[in-house]
Amino acid sequence: MGHETVINDFLNLMGKNIYIIGDTNITVGRLSLAGAAIIVSLIVSLLARRSITRALAKKDIKNEQTVKTTCTFTHYVIMIIGTVIALKIAGIDLSTIFAAGAVLTVGLGFAMQNIAQNFVSGIILFIERSIQADDILEIDGRVVKVLKIGVRSTLALTRNMEEMIIPNSNIVQGTVVNYTMSDTNYLMGTSVGVTYSSDMKLVKEVLQKTAESMKWRVNKGVVSVLMREFGDSSVVFSIYIEITNPWFSRRLTSELNEAIWWALKENNITIAFPQLDVHFDSLPAREGIQ
Repeated sequence: MGHETVINDFLNLMGKNIYIIGDTNITVGRLSLAGAAIIVSLIVSLLARRSITRALAKKDIKNEQTVKTTCTFTHYVIMIIGTVIALKIAGIDLSTIFAAGAVLTVGLGFAMQNIAQNFVSGIILFIERSIQADDILEIDGRVVKVLKIGVRSTLALTRNMEEMIIPNSNIVQGTVVNYTMSDTNYLMGTSVGVTYSSDMKLVKEVLQKTAESMKWRVNKGVVSVLMREFGDSSVVFSIYIEITNPWFSRRLTSELNEAIWWALKENNITIAFPQLDVHFDSLPAREGIQ
């Protein structure tokens, strides 16, 4: 009888109502099973993340950020599924909750819209893998280096050592230049204008030789000197050099400009600057005016 009493008391406890939502009775038993479902989801998530880490290691994918992002997405997906199952076990009908708080739901929907959009964009970035940590990007006219791709946003570093938090949706929906998607080589360019009286053949030879003398250019990489346009006060040449990392292009452009300055100066080639010629014509003589 003692054992039967304990079992009956336990069953009565499990069947005890805690809360009522609409026509649904929330019992201790249902909540216990729902809690067990959450715990199982956590265990499954842990095992899945360990398996993913081992699988990526076998494929020689050892980038810490890539592994971390993959595990994070896996954890969120499993926990969302586990939470939905737990709510079903508890007897909570989500449609009933939404109907009971329709106004709150609409407000939360608008508030969560951007978060959900960024979250989905993060998943797209992970699946496509078109952008990864250490990539050099140009976003909205600014060159940045990717430090971390998160679930909601991407952390990047500008050339001025500023940390930018970029919503993932901006990257997915906008136009982004990835300078390092296939390789890190980059064609860096600068321009210089010389006077019309210059020996253009000599100018091109000097610019070509100066560009090729840059020690940091890619060995046997592209070096191109083009006569780009005939300006109002100058003939403009463009110089392009292939370098190994676009992140340093600003500093290397400065070094190239300085080398061009001295090379043209040594060869007596004048760098043009804007000029305006004003001609005064003599006025016709008038009677009575000396």
